[in-house]
Amino acid sequence: MAKLWAGRTSGETSAAADDFNSSIRFDSRMYRQDITGSMAHAAMLGARSIITPAEAEALIAGLQGILDELDSGALTFDPACEDIHMFVEQVLTERLGDVGKKLHTARSRNDQVALDTRMYLREEADAIGTQIRELAAVLTRQAEKNIDAVMPGYTHLQRAQPILLSHHLLAYVMMLLRDLDRLADCRKRMNVSPIGACALAGTSYDTDREMEARRLGFDGIALNSIDAVSDRDFCVELMGCLSLLMMHLSRLAEELVLWSSWEFRFITLSDAFTTGSSIMPQKKNPDMAELVRGKTGRVYGDLIGLLTTLKGLPLAYNKDMQEDKEAVFDACDTAKACLGICIPMLEGMTVQADNMLQAARTGFINATDLADYLVGKGLPFRTAYKISGELVAECIRRSCVLETLPLEVYRAHSELIGEDVYPAIELKACVEKRSSAGGTCRASVLSQIAYVKEKLSL
Repeated sequence: MAKLWAGRTSGETSAAADDFNSSIRFDSRMYRQDITGSMAHAAMLGARSIITPAEAEALIAGLQGILDELDSGALTFDPACEDIHMFVEQVLTERLGDVGKKLHTARSRNDQVALDTRMYLREEADAIGTQIRELAAVLTRQAEKNIDAVMPGYTHLQRAQPILLSHHLLAYVMMLLRDLDRLADCRKRMNVSPIGACALAGTSYDTDREMEARRLGFDGIALNSIDAVSDRDFCVELMGCLSLLMMHLSRLAEELVLWSSWEFRFITLSDAFTTGSSIMPQKKNPDMAELVRGKTGRVYGDLIGLLTTLKGLPLAYNKDMQEDKEAVFDACDTAKACLGICIPMLEGMTVQADNMLQAARTGFINATDLADYLVGKGLPFRTAYKISGELVAECIRRSCVLETLPLEVYRAHSELIGEDVYPAIELKACVEKRSSAGGTCRASVLSQIAYVKEKLSL
């Protein structure tokens, strides 16, 4: 096949070089953006009398025909073409003749691919944002549904203090809200048009870059033509956002794995999102959660790979930059797949509130409240802390918990302790006393839910 860039050279490359150089197998997914961008470019060329209005109309109609046929499957991609840009131009030229050859006036594949990638990732960011909102809404619904379920809160994976499950779930919602904010902020910097920068230095044609930018929904144009074609910050930034998102999903997935284990039994995952064992018939494995956790490293790898590719590149465009798309596409695909599995998996999750409460009762997680009780009786906190620790040790020796430790044992450690110690260290009372802003008491959790609903317009 004749190369569109033939001239300075014969255009003859080896089959191995053609395959190594080709990107159509992965950049063909941007065909809608490529064709839409070309239609805007043709309109601009006609408006500026760089080509005639009739030629512009013919180009736009021809491009629309190609788009329609690709959408319907009537036209398929030619793997012999070097990239999606050459494929579209080749088909257009076959259909329109010399008029088709005028489409590439006042642009280069350098600014064209930057345009396509920005437009494509803009849509991906929007789609991922929608999924994040859905996951945050699911977690919020689970928090509302289980508003009063008490569980042990953990530090160092050791039972620490009693909290509401709803409070714990909302911690992940807050992470997701930050992910949404980061994604929206990233999209703003992404939404700048590079088209018209050409190869790197701009063009001698009297173009209207702002017109093209407006037609394609951009907020403005890249102000430096070299930066326009060499910038891939928007890819890296998006992948950075997705890496943080995946870290949050991985932490959540890890807790689902733990909580669904026989040792915890805090939750039950739907059979639709678990698998069995080929040899152990009793097993119910949280494979989907484990895969989310595992795929996090994949997105991290995509980010580090592109950062490494870009770190030594001189300005402006270099062929190395073709490596951006597979990495950023994979990061987007992986994040969407993980969100797509997490949403229904968490929607169908069943909370075992009784098991959570029993775990909270057997971990001495009200020891801090016992110390606070003694502080209320006039003891310094450090003294109260020591007495509370001694009483926990006494419970361990007696195989009981603080709630069932006899009053005479309490009083042997401090005469300040009376019958009122028992309601003071009751777990639900301990939760309700955590009434500081952002705390785990019911009123605080309800306030958080209201905030989330307002943010997400639920």
